Order: sequence, then C-alpha cells, then structure tokens
Amino acid sequence: MGIHGLMSYIGENHNFFNNIKLQNTKIVIDGNNLFHRLYFDSGLDLKHGGEYDSFTDTIYKFFEALSICNISPYVVFDGGCDCSDKKFETIKQRAKEKILKAHTISRGGRGTVLPLLAPEVFKQVLMQLQVPFVQCHSEADRDIVALANQWNCPVLTLDSDFCIFDLKAGYCPLNYFKWKNITVLKDHSDFYISAQCFSIENFCNHFNHLNKALLPLFAVLNGNDYINLPFMENFFTRVHFHARTSSAGRKNTRIQGLLNWLAEFSEPKEAIENILKHLKQSELEKVRAVLYYHMDEYIQSDVDLAMYFQNKEIGPHVPTVLANKAPEWILVALLKGELAPFLSDCLTLRRTFLHAQVENNRRSSSHRCSLYIRQVIYGLLISEETFPDATLGLSAKLPGKASLSTEEFGKVHYVQEYDRHEQTLRKINIQAVGKSFNSVKIHSLQRLPEISILDRTHFLLKTLKVKADVHALPANLHLTVYITCYWIAQAEPKVTLQHLQALLLCIVTGELHKLIYKPGNGNSTENGSEMVYERLSQLRQKVQQMGNLNVDVAHVFCQWQSCLLMGIYLNQLLCCPLPTPDITRLYSGTLIHCFYQELKSMASTENLLEGSLAADEMYSQLLHAVTATVPADFFSTGKKSKSRGKLKKKQTIVTSTDNGHQGLPLGNDANRFAALPNENCA
Repeated sequence: MGIHGLMSYIGENHNFFNNIKLQNTKIVIDGNNLFHRLYFDSGLDLKHGGEYDSFTDTIYKFFEALSICNISPYVVFDGGCDCSDKKFETIKQRAKEKILKAHTISRGGRGTVLPLLAPEVFKQVLMQLQVPFVQCHSEADRDIVALANQWNCPVLTLDSDFCIFDLKAGYCPLNYFKWKNITVLKDHSDFYISAQCFSIENFCNHFNHLNKALLPLFAVLNGNDYINLPFMENFFTRVHFHARTSSAGRKNTRIQGLLNWLAEFSEPKEAIENILKHLKQSELEKVRAVLYYHMDEYIQSDVDLAMYFQNKEIGPHVPTVLANKAPEWILVALLKGELAPFLSDCLTLRRTFLHAQVENNRRSSSHRCSLYIRQVIYGLLISEETFPDATLGLSAKLPGKASLSTEEFGKVHYVQEYDRHEQTLRKINIQAVGKSFNSVKIHSLQRLPEISILDRTHFLLKTLKVKADVHALPANLHLTVYITCYWIAQAEPKVTLQHLQALLLCIVTGELHKLIYKPGNGNSTENGSEMVYERLSQLRQKVQQMGNLNVDVAHVFCQWQSCLLMGIYLNQLLCCPLPTPDITRLYSGTLIHCFYQELKSMASTENLLEGSLAADEMYSQLLHAVTATVPADFFSTGKKSKSRGKLKKKQTIVTSTDNGHQGLPLGNDANRFAALPNENCA
C-alpha cells in the first residue's frame, strides 16, 4: 500500500514529527518493507544476482543495534495476495515495471530489483537470531496496527499508509531511524537510537485541527496502491481546493488542498454527503458504497497477533477461501513462515507471479528452468484428483496457448503463471502434474505429514530426477547438490564446467566462513582455512574491472537461483524430508561472477584453494557428487583444462542416473573437464 505523494509531502514538514530516543521498548516491524530497505539502502550489488552474504551481515548489524538498546523487535510479514483481488492490477503493473528495471540494470543502467533469494535469506537470519516473526495470511498492515496498539509501541516501516492509521505510539519511518549511529551516554550506562516519529496529532492540528477520523477518506480520495476512482474526477473539477502553493509546491497542491477542504467537516459522513452532491444521481449509491468500503481498510484488524507471539496459536481469523482449501498444518506453517506466500497463492488463487531477475531478456525466462518443480508443487496443492502422468518431461513445459477454454478449464488442473517474456509480462496456464512416482504416492495434502520421511525424500528426488552420492557432504548441502544436478540437466544456455566450478567455489567460500566464525570455535580452525577464505573473498574486488555484465553468464546463475528457490519450496511443502539449505552465505553474485572470470583467465581451482585441506576436500566432494550424475562427455570441448590436475585423484563414485550412466574414476575422465570457449557479452 502507499498513498500517492504523501510520504514526500510530510517529509517536507518536520513539524509533523516528534524526535524520540528509542530504548527499552517493543517495536513492531513491517518485515517486507524492512528487507527491501536494508538491501537497497546498503549499496549492495543488484546486477549479479544478489550479495546475500553481505546482506546477511547487514541484517545482523541491524538487529544487534536493537539489542544493544534493549529494543525487542517483532517482525510481521505480508502473506499471499488478497482473495478479493483488489490489488491485482497494481501487482501486474509492478511486475511489468520490475521486468523493465531488471533489463535496465542488465544494460548498466540504474534501478532497484530485489534479488530473488533475499526474502528467504532475511527469514533465515531472523531464525538464527531467534527474532520472533509471523507471516500473515494476506497484507499485514492492519494486523501490524492492531498489534502495535495492543502493546502501545511504535511501528517501524516506510509506508505512508501508516500516516493514516491511528497508532497510539506512532509510526517511525525507516529513513529517519538512525540505527547505524547508536547514541551512548558518557558513562556508557545507556544506549538509544535516535528516530523521528510521525505524529497524527501534529499532522491534524496543522490542518485546522482536522478530525483524524477523516484521514481514511483523504487516503481514498487521494488514491493509493489499489484505489483508483475515475468517477471522482468530476468531483475534483468542481471543488476548489485552497492550498498554499508556495510552501507545498505544485506536486503537493492536491494533497494540501484536499486536507484543508476536509477540515471543514466534523466527521466522514458529512464530507461524503457533500462529495455526492457533485456527482450524477445514477452514481450516488455506488460511490457511497465504494468510499465506505475502502475507508474500512484503515481500521485496525481484530487479529490477535499478541496471542500468536505468546502461545504460537492460530487465531480464528483465517480467510475463508484459505481455510476451505488448506489443512490446519498448512495454516500453521504459513503463519510460522515455514511455507512461502507463493504456495498460498497457488492454493487459493491458482495464480503466481514469478519474480523478475537481472538476466538475458532475449532468452526465455530463467524460471523456465525450474518449471517442472513448480508443476509438481501445483499437483500437490490444487487437487486430490488424478493428474496427467508425472513423468512428463520438460518437453511439456509450456502449453502452446496462453489460455484454456471454459471446457478445458473444468478438465485440466492448472495454475496461471505471470512471468517475463522478452521485456513484457505474459500469463501462461501451466498444467499440474501428478502426485505419484512409481511406488510413492501422495494421496492427500491433509495427510502429507503422515507419510514416511523416506517416501517423501524419494518423491523429492524423483521430481529432481537425480541420484547423487552426497554421503560425504554436510547434510545442509544435500538439497543444494541435488538441485545443482537438476539445474545442469535443464539449463539453457548449457552449464559449462566453469559455471559449475564458480558455483562450487562460492559454496565453499560460504562454508569456510561458517567454519571460521562459528561461535566457540576459538583457534581450532585448520591452518590455512582463513588464508584461503580471504583469498577467495578478496576476488570480489575485481568486479569493477569486469566491465559490462555478461548477461548469458548471469542468465545461467539466475536459473540456478530459480531452481534452488523452487526446490526449497517443494522440500518445505513435503515437510522438509531434507534439511533446508542455509542460503545466508551460499551464494554471492559478485563473487561467483569474479570466480567465473578468473577461471576463464586460466586460473585453476587448485591455485585458488591452495593452503587449505578442508577447502580442497569440500570442493572435490562437491564436484565429484555433481559430475558423477552427468554423461562422461558433458563438459567436453576437446581442449585441456587448467583444473585437470585436481581431478586426477583415483576416487570412484558409482551412481546410477536416469540416463543409465555409471560414475567413473574421475581422474581417468580427461574429456569431462576440458577448457571452455568464451561466452558472448552483452
């Protein structure tokens, strides 16, 4: 949500704010707003697919600052789209804008598009820090207001709608929340964060003691993210608003004039009846109903989130559509943030929006690579009936037409996907696939948690079409390896050895960080691990030397992120038969592109990892686990590779694959690890 032009208007008048010192208090945080602002305001890279390790550090610092000042955060996230579809057109428009922004970024221009995995990274850090959070069943604004008023504490966000809500302890805009500069008293006995808190009383007093009950009507008349009342233009052309243009500026004349006009009335009903005098007789009842309906959006909800934070209980206020389609374990998992809003949208609306990434817009969307995983997710969610054969290959990815007839709608189970096509947004009907793989059958969404972990694991691996030997690897990397194998089999353009090596080096870097900085680790870290970690991390500095983004390389890694995200969603829906990957340091876009460039420049993985036996062994285990699942000549180009020496170890991994290939002694497979040709840069 957000009221057109209001945030910039109130920012020009500091009399609307009170200066406060935040300490020793609870604070309710708009989670979606915070992770956007923390990423964008920290100057993190946007064009290489996300700097999730640096983002993780920023999140840690933010909540550390709150802890120092004894501020107890409670984070509230938006859930799925509202079943009323009131914001559907706005969501579509924003999706189109993100596609264009991503394209601009890929060409070296400016723009802000949140990297794909950032929301999941944020939630994982909250869990690591044990910061309490909840995910609402739809937009969270009204629930946030109810919780803040129940606890009489401020709200932290950057959303002008919170200037309209009647908040007892006020609204602290994030751009006035100085968390990076904690104030310390001279004797170091106390700490606080300086902030400015929007005061609804100061605001209303500025407009001749405007009744704050009229503010929701102001929001509706002025317009917000989903309210557009074209029939009101007749009213605006007939009513003369008084505004001091010299102080407000032309862009704010309408806001100031509308507020001055509303101040003439004692309560909303009087103002609405005055508005109706300027409209046609045939419009009166419709307009009256519309105005009251949208004004209700600014009344706090009766959802008791305090009860949830205290007892982890589901409140009675679950949207009817969701309650009718989701078993209780799904509702609980959604509230806990253990299932993504993506899944609730599939369940209730049979519709999803796939997040734009900075990729090659001349190619098919990077999300096409993960389509089969989504088809299986849809099959689990949307029906208990028989589906087409789940062994359908990716040749059945995209139906040949964009919509189904009414007759087909009744016979085929599908989900509408909104995804990038070139530089536009396109809707495609994606058919769900069945819930049975050989002997493994998912009979019911209701009973899914009752199925054995072995069967759920088998179902997951059959979906990914992979049999990789991961026993030598940490459990938290198992799903990552399986998904990497799936990605190699499905990616277009084809994954090269250098792509794979760069990805694995990035994973190793993240694992080294966890090894080195693990609490209580002391001096037990293997000699050389810190040296290798620093060597790998410092390559990030070369990103400025790489020039224009290689969009084909970016596209390949965007596909991996899409596969990873959808693989995580499927694993979550199956009640996590495999450990969820720790993605906080799993991937760094700038680092992985620098690794790729180094490998193209004939650097070898041996040189990059030299000095750390732990790093060397982990890289070798990852590489062997993945390459044993592909044909022997998959990476062959007939040229020699600088990395061949690494692979001359006589280690055999015997693994059956869907194509019948058996793993071979990797040191004897010279063609598999040959050097690779250059890729086009855009």
